[in-house]
Amino acid sequence: MKLTELLKNVKPLDIRGSQDVEVAGINIDSRKIEKGHLFVAIKGTQTDGHRFIAKAVELGATAVLLEDMPAELSEGVTYVQVGSTEEAVGKVATLFCGNPSHRLKLVGVTGTNGKTTVATLLYDMFRKFGHRVGLISTVCNYIDGKAYPTSHTTPDPIELNHLLAEMVAAGCEYASWSVPVMLSISIVLVD
Repeated sequence: MKLTELLKNVKPLDIRGSQDVEVAGINIDSRKIEKGHLFVAIKGTQTDGHRFIAKAVELGATAVLLEDMPAELSEGVTYVQVGSTEEAVGKVATLFCGNPSHRLKLVGVTGTNGKTTVATLLYDMFRKFGHRVGLISTVCNYIDGKAYPTSHTTPDPIELNHLLAEMVAAGCEYASWSVPVMLSISIVLVD
């Protein structure tokens, strides 16, 4: 997919380089970057992804989504500056994965306790009624009966969109999700 397409729902502050580059993948982890990927530099609580831009470029990133433009730019790499990469990454990942959330009926379960239990019960119930269903939880993710182990309690926006896209590809109609309380406000605001 062309970078220009991925930026349709993002308001760049500055773009250095060609928007006509092909993007083969998206990552927020510089260690997972491959040739043709878009690296998203996020300022996290533990570390700042901007520190790993050079490593991502070295591994083959053709574009970088960032908040702070580096002093030195690598030739052949497109740099897209935005106000918040944390806000932009979900929008970019959604487009890259084909907008999978619009092709499923999503059931988000929020609260303090029992989210995973309720989401799993819904998943099991829908399956018993003969529907193809996905489950995103803190324990394990499932796509129509096939287990996908989790590495984090909450998938990042890229991983979430990939999971939803796989659910769509597997013919799932529904997906239930154990949504952490801190994300429940964001989900209400997302189209």
